[in-house]
Amino acid sequence: QVQLVESGGGFVQAGESLRLSCAASGRTFSSATMGWFRQAPGKERGFVAAITWGGGSTYYADSVKGRFTISRDNAKNTVYLQMNSLKPEDTAIYYCAAKDRGGPYSPYPYWGQGTQVTVSS
Repeated sequence: QVQLVESGGGFVQAGESLRLSCAASGRTFSSATMGWFRQAPGKERGFVAAITWGGGSTYYADSVKGRFTISRDNAKNTVYLQMNSLKPEDTAIYYCAAKDRGGPYSPYPYWGQGTQVTVSS
């Protein structure tokens, strides 16, 4: 059974930073792509960032480029999302996702439970 557990969400002021973590367990994600998605109230869940587990290639939504950084620690089976210069429009539930194959934008079969990020103006 694959488990993805997010942590690090919270309430911050605009301009501040947060770092989200996603710990993967239940199997080895040695060749997996890991992604972060978010869903704001009344909106569909959307892509934020992704990283290939082995190669370290990264992908970002235009709305977060230059502010968010995705990284991974293979030894800890953990992926991070460093979020700087947060804006109120970044407020959402952030989800971690994993996949074994396919590009960073195609469907992910494994999902975490989500962590709330709230940015106040």
